[in-house]
Amino acid sequence: MMSSSHDWFTHDRFGLFIHFGLYSTLARHEWVMTREQTAPEDYERNARFFDPDLFDAREVARAAKAAGMRYAVLTAKHHEGFAMFDSKLTDYTSMQTFGRDIVREFVDACREEGLRVGLYFSLIDWHHPEFTIDYHHPLRDREDAVELNASRDMVMYREYLHGQVRELLTNYGTIDYLFYDFTYDEPRDGWEGKGPADWDAEALLRLTRELQPGILVNDRLGIPADLVTPEQYQPDETMTRDGVEVTWEACQTLNGSWGYDRDNVDFKTPDLLVRMLVDSVAKGGNMLLNIGPDGRGAVTPRDLATLAAIGDWMDRNERSVIGAGPAAEVAPFGTRFTRRGDRLYLHLFHWPFGHVHLPDLAGRVGFARFLHDGSEIRTSAIDPDQQAWNTTPGGQPAGTLTLHLPVTRPDVLVPTIELFLAEDETRTTNDATTNEGETA
Repeated sequence: MMSSSHDWFTHDRFGLFIHFGLYSTLARHEWVMTREQTAPEDYERNARFFDPDLFDAREVARAAKAAGMRYAVLTAKHHEGFAMFDSKLTDYTSMQTFGRDIVREFVDACREEGLRVGLYFSLIDWHHPEFTIDYHHPLRDREDAVELNASRDMVMYREYLHGQVRELLTNYGTIDYLFYDFTYDEPRDGWEGKGPADWDAEALLRLTRELQPGILVNDRLGIPADLVTPEQYQPDETMTRDGVEVTWEACQTLNGSWGYDRDNVDFKTPDLLVRMLVDSVAKGGNMLLNIGPDGRGAVTPRDLATLAAIGDWMDRNERSVIGAGPAAEVAPFGTRFTRRGDRLYLHLFHWPFGHVHLPDLAGRVGFARFLHDGSEIRTSAIDPDQQAWNTTPGGQPAGTLTLHLPVTRPDVLVPTIELFLAEDETRTTNDATTNEGETA
């Protein structure tokens, strides 16, 4: 479990991931270097064409804030090894290539907009000459790969790895969240993977905490830290380890790619993304939603439109997400409950006809309303012995609260109902029923 200094994370619930690097100008996925098995010296030549003149960190931070996000995470360096910050340990950086420290611009913009600052940092570096070849490395299928590996020294690479982490956590002020990526210690295809010993994970985690005592660290060093990070799927329930609930964050893309991927048009709709966000919070998790700026650094119009659509929903419904968490009550099929203080939030993923029946809530709800416009929703507790006949619905199990919905679905991405839990559960406005099972 996280310490109290990390309570902001489970309060804020929603963050922006930004994958931006040299791969952005190639526009074929952030793993293009290894997918196409490009030798480091050939891949490096692309850097002279990378000049993201349209990257505007303030625009990105403002878009995140307008979408209802409370924190943002930028790729300081991805697996390709190109540093988007002013590293003194290599000249393979944004500063040396086009004269800009992208990390500096990002952290300054986040702070101006009141967002928590997160950085992503790859443990892998396919560009570094001492990083040993494995089954992810672009040189893995070369005939002389084993011979090339014989002269490589992971000890030297680890010094470089730890040195760059020290730079990031020393030169940019307070960093709230460090997203390491990633450990793969199982063997495959005749190659060994890489695990905690390769990173000296224990020492790296100590260094991280020494330099930034309040920092939040994910689990991808291969050793326990503050949270777990399921990627590209939604957990089917609250996440646990050895029977104990853990803090978690679903890492999700808009179209299946993290970096800018021009020809990938498999985009998720805004309503699906809101459902995924709500689903995460209902199960005790966060959602980190990714965008990939293009080769000139611009956030694509489609990505901006998606963030804006989510923001429109969050403007009216964010209290069901921000500062909220799981509810003990059982949500009916096709819905999710979240809870914040003395209020329950019922999110309707599918629009039912007429009624929603909520077990064990009769007598506990003082008022029900749509969250987007504050309009009241009628409620009742239908007598369990009531016989269904003609226009009269049958009874519901004792303790069931019935909500009476309009036929027409509200024009919002996910209709949300706010239920005010009664302070005194013996007092309720919902226990008087009429012949049809509705309140008078």
